[in-house]
Amino acid sequence: MDRLIEITTVPIEIEMKTSRAQLQYTRGTAELEVSRDKGGLSIKSRPIQLNIDTFEMRSSIMPTPTQTVEQNAQEGKQAAYKATATFAQEGELYLKAKLGEGVQLPFAQTALSPKMFSQPALDFIPSEGPDITWDPGEMNIRYEMDKLNFDWRINPNQFEFVPGDIEISVKQRPEVIIKYIGGPLYVPPSADPEYEPVDVQA
Repeated sequence: MDRLIEITTVPIEIEMKTSRAQLQYTRGTAELEVSRDKGGLSIKSRPIQLNIDTFEMRSSIMPTPTQTVEQNAQEGKQAAYKATATFAQEGELYLKAKLGEGVQLPFAQTALSPKMFSQPALDFIPSEGPDITWDPGEMNIRYEMDKLNFDWRINPNQFEFVPGDIEISVKQRPEVIIKYIGGPLYVPPSADPEYEPVDVQA
């Protein structure tokens, strides 16, 4: 009797890809940024300052009201003292007066005294000069040079490790193929054109 079934097996197919580990080197870079700060020249000068104080000079010609009162009070005191002394001297002369030939009366000497015809002195020229002071001049010169600023940006050398890789892919899955290779089966068997009855002996 021939075989009716054919069984075929298909094995699994696996594809494997591997890559080696690597050490990658990256070269460092450097960047330079230059900025400039501008300087400048500044000059500050102050001229000579002249200070003239003419208060005393003007007061010697035309005193202020306060000074006038003070001066008049002082002169009044001095005039009172002088008048007291003068009257005392004249009174003493009057007491010593004698009548007679060749004798001049004391009151005549007093009346003809130069003091009787004296006039007060008038000042038109200041007796005091102005007070002059001065502050020296000043000059400051400041010069500042330009400044250059250097900004370095350095990226150092870098090493990068790339690990290995294993890639596994299944190309063909395992299979079992069952194939029927026999002839057709008729049900009932008598339907087969080549059917021959079987003799059965009782």
